[in-house]
Amino acid sequence: MDTVYITGHRNPDTDSIVSAMAYAALKNALGERQYQAARLGQISDETQLVLNRFGFQPPRLISDVRTQVRDLDYDTPPTLSAAATISRAWQTMQTEHISVLPVANEDGTLYGMLSAGDVASYDMASVRDPMVESVPVYNLLSVLEGKILSAGGELRDDISGTITIALPAGRENLMFSDKNSIVVCGNQPDMIRRAVEIGVNCVIVCQAEVDAALLAAAGDTCVISTPYDAYQAVRLICHALPISHVCKTKGLVCFHLDDYIDDVQDTVLESRFRAYPILDENEQVVGTLSRFHLLRPRRKRVILMDHNERAQSVVGLEQADILEIVDHHRLADIETKNPIYVRNEPVGSTATIVAGMYQEKGLMPTAKMAGLLAAAIVSDTVMFKSPTCTQRDIDVARRMGRIASVSLEDLGQAIFSASCGDDKTAEAMLKTDYKEFHIAGHNLAVSQITCMDSDRLLRRQEEFFSAMNTVLQQKHMDTVVLMITDVLLEGTHLLFIGDEETIRQAFNLKSTGNCAFLPKIMSRKKQVIPTLSALWG
Repeated sequence: MDTVYITGHRNPDTDSIVSAMAYAALKNALGERQYQAARLGQISDETQLVLNRFGFQPPRLISDVRTQVRDLDYDTPPTLSAAATISRAWQTMQTEHISVLPVANEDGTLYGMLSAGDVASYDMASVRDPMVESVPVYNLLSVLEGKILSAGGELRDDISGTITIALPAGRENLMFSDKNSIVVCGNQPDMIRRAVEIGVNCVIVCQAEVDAALLAAAGDTCVISTPYDAYQAVRLICHALPISHVCKTKGLVCFHLDDYIDDVQDTVLESRFRAYPILDENEQVVGTLSRFHLLRPRRKRVILMDHNERAQSVVGLEQADILEIVDHHRLADIETKNPIYVRNEPVGSTATIVAGMYQEKGLMPTAKMAGLLAAAIVSDTVMFKSPTCTQRDIDVARRMGRIASVSLEDLGQAIFSASCGDDKTAEAMLKTDYKEFHIAGHNLAVSQITCMDSDRLLRRQEEFFSAMNTVLQQKHMDTVVLMITDVLLEGTHLLFIGDEETIRQAFNLKSTGNCAFLPKIMSRKKQVIPTLSALWG
C-alpha cells in the first residue's frame, strides 16, 4: 500500500507539525489509506516541548518528493547465484518470460548481469569450439539427469576438456586421441574401452548400459550415464557451466532505490543496456529497471498542511501528486494536475480545522492528541491575542483542553518561554519560524519569535541584524523582517533590513532606525504580509 505523506511547510512551527500528525491519525483511524505525517525541517524547541509533554515522537523528516527508483513499478525477477548453471538461467528466462537476469554473490550483493544474448553468444561459440573448463561434476549430473557409474578413483570436483562425440568404427582417424577430452558415446563398448585406455577425463554414455568389466578398468576416467541422446548431451554439457563464466561483470551500470529519476534518465540515455540492476541500501539486488519503467513513473502522493505556497513547500513538489490542501492562509501559487479536495478556512490555526474534522467524522481524539491540538491552537493564535484568532479557535481549544485535562494558560506559559532562551543563537531563533514570500516580484523573508519578555531579546539586536543580513545575502532577498512578538505587551517589535523605506511607509514609521514597536500587531499572516502586499501590489 503506497504511503501518502502529510506535510506542513518548511521551518515548521507547532501548528504545522501537530496538524499533520493529527490529520494522519484521523485518516488512518478511518482506514482510508496508509497516511504518514512528515516534516520538512528541524523541530523547534517549542514544538519539541509540546511533543514531549504529550508523549509523541517528531514526524519523519523528508527533504524531497521527487520521484525515486523505489517509486517505479520495476521488475523483480529471480536473482540467481553465480554458481547456478547456464541451463538453469535459460530455463528461468523462459519460465519468467524475461531476457535479463541479475546474478548475485552469496550475500545478495551484485555479481553481474546475464542476458539472453550472452547465452546465445556463448552457445554459438561452443558449436565451433566445444571446450569446457572446470565444470563442476554436480552441475553435469544435474543438467544431464545423470548418475556416476565410475568415479575414476576419488570423485572429482570438476571436469574440463574438449567435447567429442565418438565416431563409428572405421573412422578412428577422426576420433578422440587426447586425454583432455570429454567423450560422448552410445552403446559402443569399443569406444568406451578406447577412451578408458587413453585415460580421457570423462565418458558420457547416452541411453546405454556399460559392461562392469569396462567400469572396473576405468582408472582415472569418470564415467557418467544419461538418458539423453548424444546431440542433446553435448549441448547440455556446455550449459552445465556456472553462469559466472558468461555473465557480464565489468562496466555495469546500477541504480539504488533512493536514486532520483531525473538522474537515472540521464544515465540511461548515455548507455545501451537492456536492463539495469537495482540495489538497496545494503547493496543487495532487489530488482531490475528498463527504459519502459521510466515512461510512466508512479509519483509520490502528498497532502499539504498549513500552507499552499510552492516556496514554503517540499522540494520536488512538481513531481508529486497533491491530493489535498488543508490551510488557513491566503491562496498562493500551488497548481495541481487534477481537481483536489481543498479546505481553506479563515481561522487562527490549522489545528482548529483538523479538530473540527474529527468531530465531523464522529471520532473523538485521544487525550494526548487533544492536548497536542490545544497546544497548536494556543501557539498559532498567540494565546488568543492574534487578530487571526476567532471564537471558533477559542471554543475548539477549550474543548481539546478539557479532553486532555490541561490548563491552556499553563500550556501557553510553557510554549512561549521555550524558544527564546539565552543559550540559543540569533541564527537559530531567526530560523525557528521563518517563511519566504514572493510578492509582485519582491522577495521577502519574515521570521517571527513569540515571547513573554521581549526586552531580553532586544538587547541582542546586533546579533539579529547580523543573522538577517546573512539571510539577505545568501537567499538573495530584497527585504528581511524579524517580528519579536510580545504576548504580554500585545504588540511586535519589528526589525527590518533591505527595502527599509517601504517598510517605514507600510507601517507609518516616523523614526529612521531599523527597529520599531507596533502595538496590536501580532500576526504575520493577517497584518504584516497583507500590508506589504497592498503596497507592492
